[in-house]
Amino acid sequence: MTETGPSGTLPLPDKLYEGYVFDLDGTIYLGDDLLPGAKRLIGKLRELEKRVVFLSNNPTKSPKMYAEKLTRLGLPTPQDEVVNTVVTMTRWLLRNHPEATVFPISEEPLKRSLREAGIRMSERAEEIDIVIASYDRAFDYRKLQIAFDAIWFHKRARLVTTNPDRYCPLPGGRGEPDAAAIVGAIEACTGIKCEVNVGKPDPIMLETVMEMLGLGASGCIVAGDRLYTEIRMALDAGMASAVVLTGETTAETLAAESDESKPNFVLDRIDRLIPARMWEEFGWTQDEG
Repeated sequence: MTETGPSGTLPLPDKLYEGYVFDLDGTIYLGDDLLPGAKRLIGKLRELEKRVVFLSNNPTKSPKMYAEKLTRLGLPTPQDEVVNTVVTMTRWLLRNHPEATVFPISEEPLKRSLREAGIRMSERAEEIDIVIASYDRAFDYRKLQIAFDAIWFHKRARLVTTNPDRYCPLPGGRGEPDAAAIVGAIEACTGIKCEVNVGKPDPIMLETVMEMLGLGASGCIVAGDRLYTEIRMALDAGMASAVVLTGETTAETLAAESDESKPNFVLDRIDRLIPARMWEEFGWTQDEG
């Protein structure tokens, strides 16, 4: 039997899962504040010995930095419970192109990860095998020229990206251009298309997470605030999914989506992942958490 939220219209989970995969910004926290219910939810899942992994498409921070932020906000988190596109890009290169020379248009966390993994980097266009278009707030014409020369003039480099996001949300409703803007600039001048994305919703990220969890898709649920990234990823994998209306997705945008794009569950707050019948058992009320 499917439980519903306070309005009687929101489908809610009616069971616990073995693994929980969480988006971060807009789902667990917004800016530097935990969202309602996040602290007690994560605490309870760990108490129940459920597996928890946090996901992010943002490559401007390392897993260590995310773990430190979660810990600072009151959710003590080990680094190995965080997967972002720094991790998936490094793993993808090591698995598929360990000898490649890459040109990362990115910020320092990705470059540091590539160096530590022994992946060769270069800004000499004639040496570059792979151009990585990432979220880079120092992107300039010089970097675009290097990518153009490596791909178009020397006709040797492939274009890949860490994530397909058009913008990164900021507190107060603002945003800033994300990796898709850099991919678009390179595609526009070279006439080629990006070949690989290692962020949500691509299966590459989910495969990394499932390896970490050691669980099958049927035993896990993905929760996030964006339909076209983490929710799309879960739907494509046949995994249960829940959208939380504390970030980008609203009830209005959800209603406009086709049925095949909608998640299994809709939450007004993240702790509704715990079935309602268990709230009394845990001594929970909606005003707490």
